[in-house]
Amino acid sequence: MRCLNPWVTEVTDSIAADRHHDKRLIGTALQKARPGRSSTYQQEFTMFKTNVGSIDRILRIVAGLLLIGLAASGTIGVWGYVGVVPLLTGLLRTCPAYSLLGMSTCPTK
Repeated sequence: MRCLNPWVTEVTDSIAADRHHDKRLIGTALQKARPGRSSTYQQEFTMFKTNVGSIDRILRIVAGLLLIGLAASGTIGVWGYVGVVPLLTGLLRTCPAYSLLGMSTCPTK
């Protein structure tokens, strides 16, 4: 239902046009950032590159869980909660130290 006041009609039409324009911009941005599409933007700004291989990943998860379990049971001190670091790096398949050193335990493609 259209409003009889021309100013209100103009404002609502302007808002509708802005929303449509915003949706198009968002759609374009999503298309550019779609996984599987190679672009220099994605290659430059990928925050977490996979650099932890399968065996390394399993060892990190086991070591992290072991340290956290021992710390929670009181067998070792509070320092055992540092096991969160290898646990997270194993779960996320990325290690910031490997990134800094340019290392990777992933198989080459």
